[in-house]
Amino acid sequence: MYRQGIEGFSYYLGIRSLEDVAAPTDRVCVLNILGGESRTVTPISHAFSGGNVVYGTAPGRGTQVLPTPIGDVPVYNNVREGMNAGHRFNTGVVYLPPAGVRDGVAELIRVNPKLSKIIIITEKVAVHDAREIRAIAQANGVDVIGGNCLGVADSWNRIRLGGALGGDHPDESLRKGTVAIFSNSGGFTTTIAQYLATEGWGTTTLISSGKDIYIHYAARDFAFALSNDARTKAAVLYVEPGGYYEHEVAFDKPVVACVVGRWKSKLTRAVGHAGAMAGSGDSAQDKERWFMETFGVDGLWTPETPHASAKGAVVVNIADIPAALTQVMALNGMTPDFAPTGSLALKPWMANTQGIALPADLDLPLVPAMAPYDAQIGALSKRIGAVFARQGMKDASGASVMDPKTQVTSVHGHSVLDLALEPLEASFALPLVHEIADAHDRALLDVAVSAEVNLVGEPMLIAADAAREAGNAPNAIMAAAVSIVGPRRVERPLACARTLIDLFAPTGLRTGRDPAFDVTMVAVDEATRALFLARPDEAADPRPEAMLTAVRDRGCDSVFLRFLETLGGRPSRDAILAAIATTIAWGPLTRKRISRLTAETLPWYLRLYGVMVGASIEGRHHERGNLHGIPRQERFSAWTVADLCYLAVTGKRARGDEAKPLQLLIGLLISNGPGSISAQGAKGAVAADGPQTPQRVQINTAMAGFLTHTGFSHGGNGFEGMAFLLQQFEGSGLEDPTDPNHGLDLTAMAMAFAESYKAEKRKAKELGLETRALPGVHHPVFRGKPVNHDPREEFIARFMAERGDYNIFHAFYRELVTALYEVGASPYVFCVNIDAVIAALLLAVLWKDYRSGALTGGDLETAAFNVFLYGRMIGSAAEIDDHMNRGRNMDTRTPASQCRYVS
Repeated sequence: MYRQGIEGFSYYLGIRSLEDVAAPTDRVCVLNILGGESRTVTPISHAFSGGNVVYGTAPGRGTQVLPTPIGDVPVYNNVREGMNAGHRFNTGVVYLPPAGVRDGVAELIRVNPKLSKIIIITEKVAVHDAREIRAIAQANGVDVIGGNCLGVADSWNRIRLGGALGGDHPDESLRKGTVAIFSNSGGFTTTIAQYLATEGWGTTTLISSGKDIYIHYAARDFAFALSNDARTKAAVLYVEPGGYYEHEVAFDKPVVACVVGRWKSKLTRAVGHAGAMAGSGDSAQDKERWFMETFGVDGLWTPETPHASAKGAVVVNIADIPAALTQVMALNGMTPDFAPTGSLALKPWMANTQGIALPADLDLPLVPAMAPYDAQIGALSKRIGAVFARQGMKDASGASVMDPKTQVTSVHGHSVLDLALEPLEASFALPLVHEIADAHDRALLDVAVSAEVNLVGEPMLIAADAAREAGNAPNAIMAAAVSIVGPRRVERPLACARTLIDLFAPTGLRTGRDPAFDVTMVAVDEATRALFLARPDEAADPRPEAMLTAVRDRGCDSVFLRFLETLGGRPSRDAILAAIATTIAWGPLTRKRISRLTAETLPWYLRLYGVMVGASIEGRHHERGNLHGIPRQERFSAWTVADLCYLAVTGKRARGDEAKPLQLLIGLLISNGPGSISAQGAKGAVAADGPQTPQRVQINTAMAGFLTHTGFSHGGNGFEGMAFLLQQFEGSGLEDPTDPNHGLDLTAMAMAFAESYKAEKRKAKELGLETRALPGVHHPVFRGKPVNHDPREEFIARFMAERGDYNIFHAFYRELVTALYEVGASPYVFCVNIDAVIAALLLAVLWKDYRSGALTGGDLETAAFNVFLYGRMIGSAAEIDDHMNRGRNMDTRTPASQCRYVS
């Protein structure tokens, strides 16, 4: 039966007032009531509204019920079945899939002549179906709201029809007041209501119009109902681009319009929510203009430019709605409905500035969270350190990444080019604190590593010397030593580190070197005290006192070392190592840059660093109190890690800047990306160890994994470059490779070699043989241009030029690549690669000792290999730690089905 609509409308409209949108007399039938969304939302709506859902439908499940807080709602197979059971309703709510919406609407209208409203929750109803729904509803006098909406609600009468306006606790958001809300967005309908309450404004009726292509109940319909609702004094509209629904709509009550979506005008296709693609004349800017003309304002309302009139204001940020409404209502002589309930200022419940000093206006104070979040956040704040999600790490790394264009690797965000310029101990710390350590923490690291390098009397040195005597390469010598630094050898320092973290985490200590921190407030029992103090069998070990003296000599402070000194006994070397490690780790740990696992295992890495450097020094140079003749206290109190590495490579004390080239080399060699052989060896050893805990993952085994994956090709190839340079400069009489006035004609030397190499290539081709590759020249990644460069080599060249440094071997390589091109031995100017730089810099350091006979060719080879290992042990530490924190078990192993036999 056709119903008469409202006079003045060219289409049927039955809702005369906002009071009619969601009324206490409405009774509801829900289609697809047992669907995923409905079975969650409908019980809340039913209970909030005092029981307005009479039944629902779910084909094939007609004997079931939907439980709600105030009783079960019966379910039938179809609408007719429910009506035959005696149930009556005037409102239908549709949760059907898009393809079934049209038929569901038709069923509601066909079966129930008393139907007056349909609310379509479903999103993405086909345009063709939406047109038919409109036609059927118009012909039968039924108002449709939606689709793609969250229903409607009335705060005065506590009614909610369809959807989830107000969320799971509608009482909190739907507060009685004088403002109506009409919104294209369902979620923002609730948000706007919550925001209005902060300024003291409550709501009457809330309508989520939806924003599919069709808006069945639109802004003009809302404006009419608004004018007829005596409860409502003003309205808020949330408007998105697309369509002309708001064009030339007249309001007789104050309105704040929030128009969003300027970005949509840049799109070339529809994006779901926000319905029709913004077209000509209906963009966000167009709609802003419509409302500004309607309200008689000449600009958007912002806190800085509050353009408003008694008719209304236009905002583009929902956070500005409450203040804009208050201003508009004041112009109409109206005040808020109740006292403000808060503010929209940012109120952070938790913060982590990562140690960055923020300006005062950005460094917002924390506020207590509401229950139950306050208890949850409180529990989180007591957790110290970052927590990383476990994930598959096959062929992946969270520690290092290589730039595919430049082939330059970064470790924890720091390029190896930058690390080459940092003090070496900063690079040693980076894998384990994920940031560049400052001078104070670098000095502490120097002390810790220095205390581990002299291996006199230790089985690690015996194993290393045995491997050396057997003719093993430097990587195998180091591996023999690190294999002995197993869990039992670091059990106590790791236990000390764990205990220090447990003791100090509750104190709120933010930095490991707070001079004002009262360490006496940390109480310990006798068992804990005994853990930190030296045992009787350690009475003869002079290192604890030497380490504490070195810390004082370097002007360092450590809360944890001060704590050890209050225990009334002699701290053990293990406890001091743990205290130093915890001091270095504490800042990154409390800022959640690193995990607790990383902080707890840091003493193991520091011990391994020292053992690996120490193992590269022949046993005869390890003496009680001396290393290569250098007294213990001098090394502990004044030497850097770079000095120790220089001593290991040259056997001499570095003077002035002599260790600088070594620092550059090691920095450049730290990593070549997660795909390098050494990194894969380290990661594979971690993955194969099982659950990632210090008890199962043996860090020394992972270091051995990196070492066993290096060799003369991957690790020792720096010597090939030195061997090539030795051949070129043999008999040259070169005295000082760093003197630019050396008197040699490098161009002539390069041209002579290039000619001979060209002839060698021609002869090899005639014989069908492969031409030997030139070490340090060419790189397949950097080729194809007339002149090619390795960015790492360019970096070193710039650095040396800025310092006024000179290296004849590097200069020769640069002459050589040009000569090879000029004589026709190469199709373009090859790059001088990083291997050539390593050879040139290291040979310059060792040249005088080689010339004097103090070093042999074998010594040069060992030195080149060791320098590579020093760098890669840093990068491998980063990969090991990253994999322990992130990786799932066994996730680097290639499936057996992918392995193949090659004959």
